[in-house]
This record gives sequence, structure tokens and C-alpha cells, in this order.
Amino acid sequence: MKRILSSLIIAVTGISSVMAGVDYTLNEHGALIKSGGVDIAVEWYTPSVVRIQRFPASTHPEKQSFSVTAAPEKVDFKIKADDDALTLSSEELTLRYEPAADRMVFLRADGSRLLEEKSGSSRFVRIDDHGKPSYRVAQTFVLDADEPVFGLGQHRHGLWNQRNSTQHLRQENMEIAIPMVQSPKGYALFWDNYSPTDFTDNAGGMTFDSRVGDMIDYYFIYGATSDGVIARWRGLTGHAPMYPLWSFGFSQSRERYRSQDELVDVVKRYRSLGVPLDGIVQDWQYWGEDHHYWNAVEFLNPLFPDPKRMMDEVHALNAHAVISIWPSFGPSTSIFKKLEAEGKLMGHMTFPQDFGTRVYNPFDSRARDIYWGYIKDNMVKIGMDGWWLDATEPEHSPIKEEDYDYETGSGTFRRLCNAFPLVSVGGVYDSHRRDYSAKRVFILTRSAFAGQQRYGAQSWSGDIEASWTTLRRQIPAALNFSLCGIPYWNSDIGGFYTRGDYPDNPLANPDYRKLYTRWMQFAAFTGMMRSHGTNCPREIFNFGSPGDEIFDAQAKAIRMRYRFIPYIYSTAWEVTSAGASLMRPLYADYGADRRSTGVDDQFLFGRSVLVAPVVTPQDGRKVYLPAGNEWIDFWTGRRHKGASRIVADAPVDIIPLYIKAGSIIPVGPDVQYASEKPWDDLVIRIYPGADAEYTLYEDEGDNYNYEKGSYSLIRFKWNDADRTLTVADREGSYKGMLKKRRFMVSVVDETNGHGLGGDIADGVIKYNGRCVTHTFKD
Repeated sequence: MKRILSSLIIAVTGISSVMAGVDYTLNEHGALIKSGGVDIAVEWYTPSVVRIQRFPASTHPEKQSFSVTAAPEKVDFKIKADDDALTLSSEELTLRYEPAADRMVFLRADGSRLLEEKSGSSRFVRIDDHGKPSYRVAQTFVLDADEPVFGLGQHRHGLWNQRNSTQHLRQENMEIAIPMVQSPKGYALFWDNYSPTDFTDNAGGMTFDSRVGDMIDYYFIYGATSDGVIARWRGLTGHAPMYPLWSFGFSQSRERYRSQDELVDVVKRYRSLGVPLDGIVQDWQYWGEDHHYWNAVEFLNPLFPDPKRMMDEVHALNAHAVISIWPSFGPSTSIFKKLEAEGKLMGHMTFPQDFGTRVYNPFDSRARDIYWGYIKDNMVKIGMDGWWLDATEPEHSPIKEEDYDYETGSGTFRRLCNAFPLVSVGGVYDSHRRDYSAKRVFILTRSAFAGQQRYGAQSWSGDIEASWTTLRRQIPAALNFSLCGIPYWNSDIGGFYTRGDYPDNPLANPDYRKLYTRWMQFAAFTGMMRSHGTNCPREIFNFGSPGDEIFDAQAKAIRMRYRFIPYIYSTAWEVTSAGASLMRPLYADYGADRRSTGVDDQFLFGRSVLVAPVVTPQDGRKVYLPAGNEWIDFWTGRRHKGASRIVADAPVDIIPLYIKAGSIIPVGPDVQYASEKPWDDLVIRIYPGADAEYTLYEDEGDNYNYEKGSYSLIRFKWNDADRTLTVADREGSYKGMLKKRRFMVSVVDETNGHGLGGDIADGVIKYNGRCVTHTFKD
């Protein structure tokens, strides 16, 4: 009878049993396991996503997750006991709890091991959290000896693989802390804790050690592939909305424009030079230079006498403006006084120090409403187009231990500090959507936390310094950030500070001029192409005039970005609708090629474009082309075999780009701003060598009607053997849609269809929304 009972599959909730020496209770979403003095809650969210909580016996504390927005689903799972373990299995994932070792093991449905807790490694150390009993909590996991892990947010150290490292995860300028790792084995682990956390990987295992928590709380996400992991992660924490079309163009910024006339004149200069531009960014001190009025969220500076007129002039030039807003306020500002009167200001010192500047409490809904109210009344109503939410870590210096005692209303700041950017940015997004749903939210933020993709925000890498080493490190920083599920990232082109390697007149320094140009080429293949910095102005006209080598190389990089906008926008739809990523590590698509996993200075942009930025002063670099495809040089049409290392020649106006054979890429028109011309004569480049499919996405460009189905999809299919391109029936429609159009098709080879122009059409397809097929001659 014992043997029979130990193999029974129990599927009835609410039953307490002791099997294989394990005392457990089934419930609707999983089980509660009692293991000595610790209880373990297993909660299925989907068949491939499970939450594990460990807490001192019989306490089962309540917890609000700021990152996870999904609720557990009704998952069919089976539970089984044998002599050594209790096993819980869904159709995609198996959990095996071994009571003798006190460890949870995660396995694929076929029984192969993914990850396991280290035996007896859960730790609870009693602490006092400002008068409330709590714990310092830690858990160690066992990885395969040669298994890399990626993620942890975005950091300036330059690490790609996070193995054999120790890192303190706390939000600060240039350091985005996200306690999440992803493995090429097809899973991710999210440590759901918002206090400062130490990540350590060594011979003893991979450990997350958080300063305060009532429980150990983590999510295991299995997706089989990197895309599968991120899609399931977005299902758990929220999907990324579409950005406005204009935001994918080029944006110019500086620390800072000193008057509204200067800002408008910069846009006029770009238009007169014929260099494309969509965004202009106003940095700080539009409120004035007296720090007591810091971040008033009002135009108090007399050099900005009529901000409404400024915005009207920018819009008349077919550009958009974004403005810097901080979460901290000087004591003479109206917003400070209102927040202080209602007890909504935190206590710690913040930038600029010694002026009484204070940070608001975004964990409080009333504080978020006050913050948004000033943005709405003083910025939205004059026509401002986007929000640069700076210093969302928030700035905190010098740090005092008692600063963490501040009670936010949801717990101490010690308990919640790493979630500050998530709730602050989220408050602006949610309020904007509520009050102005017809216009897409665009937010640029210096910090982030897990789940922030749902708030229409992209992060940048903070106040980095200009150097070739820094540029090189931006690539793994971006990719690790992307693998945390947040798809849009960028950096200050040329580095924010130039004072380190280029202390004197960097614009006259040939090395800096080249570095800036290479950085601009890299930025053309990030979430936002944005020039910004201090110590010297960064507008293109400060680098020369048309005909000068560096000026022309920069203008070429900007135009290249615009030619790729139809491809970028369609990829953005894949990000929104299918949980995809824009910047992708090579292993995401070429996991079978083990060498691709270690490549940390190249990336895929979408699924078809391999980008190999030049990150040294040399005019060339080595490039690895993954196995499984041929690769076609974007600039020459020359074909290369996969699984090969090549040396790419790269004069200063060229960034090495390779297109996967079996790709279809739409090339947009030469424009001065993203929406200048309709896409009625798109060039469709076919990169032959394998069958290909591609979906062109189009919508109204700057509203949320796409969420109601107002968009169109045009699917292209290339049969390589027959050299036939089929354009399927258009799916969907939207206001202003082109009902008739032409597609100029180029089948790429070494004589045609490469670089930024000069395509000779191999065929012209007239398209009215109905399926059409065209066959091309060899």
C-alpha cells in the first residue's frame, strides 16, 4: 500500500498529505510545502512560469510585487512522490523538491536539468527594519560549470557573462540594478526583491543576497529560447507599448540650451543643412540658475519667456521637443511647497546638495498625482512631446543609513529603493495615458527596474565619460539590459563627459572627432539615436561643414538611421505584439553555434541585421558571422559564409553591417524627418540565399488606435528556389492608410541593392492590398 500511495498522482486541492517525508498542502495554483522551520509556496503562473516563496514556518507574509502584474492562471499540474522527492509537473516544466537536501530542482518536461537550488542554502537573518522585525534573505543556486548567465541590468563594468563576479545591485547613475539573469539554456530567474542586493557567483554557487525581505521570493521562467523567455517575462510583467514614429528618428541634445531662441535655432540649422532631425531636447535650468528653484517644472528662466511659442516654432519645423524633469525639487519651488505641506517629500540629501533639495515619494499615489499635475499644467499644455525623467535612481549622496528608514507607505525606503524608477516612471505613464490617451507617451529615463518596459520608457546609460573603452563597454551593457526584458536603450553619443581623455577642446581633437562619429554609427542601431553631452557642444555643425570628412560621415550615419526606419518600426511592432527584442545577442538566434554566445562586441538589430560597431581608433575590425546562414555585406553585396571570422574594412564613414541571407528589408525614403514622406515607393531589398518572410507594419504613428486594431500588416514571402516574391493580402486598416502603392524590389548582389542608395529595381510591384506574386530572373 505504501508503494502504491507514493506513486499516486494527486489532483485535488485543499488536501494535506505527508509523502516521501514531505508535509504539503495542495491549493488551486500549486502547493505549500513544510520543510523544517521554513514553508515553501509553489505557485504556477503559467505552465512555464512558477513562483517560489520561502518564509519562516506558518508566517506566509503578504507582499505586493511592483514588477509582476499578472495573476496566477489555472494550470493543470500533477504532483507525485517517490522515495526521495516531491515532484510537481506542468506540461512544460517540472519542479522536484528533495527534502533531505532541502532544495528545489527545475527540469524540462523531458527530465533534463535546468537549474537547482544549492542544498540548504536559503538564509534568513533576523534584522530590525526601522522598528519592524524582518530578515536579510539569501538563496544560492547551482549552475552548470560552463553555463554563462546574462542580465542584472545595465552596468559600466563591461562584463558580458556575469559568472565569477560579485556585484552590488543598487540604483545609481550609470548603474541600473535588475536582479534577473537569463541563461542560454532557455530560462530566466527573477529575484523579486527591491532592497540593495548582492549578486555573487563563485565556486560555491550563484547567490542573491538582499538586505531586507520578509521572504525569499523568485520567479523561474522557462521559454526554451531567449525570445521565448522574454515573451513569457512580458506576459508576467507587462508588454511594451509602441513609441511614436518620430522618436525613432534622430534627436539632438546638449547640456544645455540656454534660451528658447537657441533651441529653435538648432532645429533651423539642421533644416538648412538638410540633415535629418526629429527631436530636440531641453536639459535643465529652464527654470533658472538659482538652485533654490531647482526643477520647478516651470519655465522661470527669463531666457524662456514664451515656451508655448517655442513649442509652436519647433512643431512648425516638423520637429518634436523633449524636456528634462527630475524627481527632486528646490525649497523655493511651488511643487516643493505643495509636496512638503502634504508630507510627500523624502528626507535624504540629493543633487544639488546643500540647497535643501528634496526627492518626492513616488510610492504614494497622492505624491504621484501632484508630480503629474505640474507636468500636465506646465508642460503638456504648451505642447511638449516627451519626458526626459532624469536621475530616477534617485540621486542619493551622501548616503546615510538612517535615510533608508524613511517610510514610503508601502514599506521603508530600505525595502523598496531599487523600485523607485519603476513607480516614478510608471506614475507619469499611467497619468499621461489616463489624461491624454490620443498621444503616445515617450519617456527617457536614467534608471529602470524589472517590468519597466510596460511604461513606454527607454533608458540610457547615464553620465558616462568619452573614451574608446567606454564605447566598447556600451555593447554588453545594452545587451544585458535587453535580456532583462526591457527592449529600448540608448547612450549619450560621444559620452556625457569629455574631461577624462579629452580635457582640452575635444572638438579640435581628431581622436575625439572620430570617437564621436563611431559612437553615432553605433547609436543608429539602438533604441534611440540621441546626441548629448557636456564640456563641448555636439550638434553636427560643430564638427565642420558639408564636404568635411567627419561632418559627412556623421550626416551619413543619421541618414542611414532614417533609411532603416520602416524596418525599425516594424520590428517595434514585433516587440509590442510578440515580446521580441530590438538589440539582440547573437546567441538569441544562433544558440546552436556555441561561439556566438561569447561574442560581446556585436549584436543583431532585429532578426536580420548584424551590427559590428568599430570601437577602436583603427579603420576596421574583426567580425564573427554565426553558423547557420550566409551573410551579405550591407555596403558591398558581397557574400560570406557563416561560422567564419572575417576582417572588415571600415573607413570612418562605414560601420560594418551584415544582412542574413534569406532576409527582406524595407528601405525608407531619404527624408528630413520621419513622417515627411509616405512610404508609397518603398524599396524592398531581397537578400537571397534562403527563403524569407517579412511583415511590414504601419499605423497612424502617434496615438493608441493600434490597440483597437487600427493598423495594417503586409506580409512578404520570398521563395528562393523559384525567385518569387509574394505580397499577401493586406491585413487591417487605419486612417490615412495608403490604399495603392508601389514596391521597388531589388534582389541584392554585388552590383545592386547595397549601401544607402542607387538601387536599380529588379521589379516594380503595384499593390492595392490584394495578393500579388512576381518572379525575378536569375
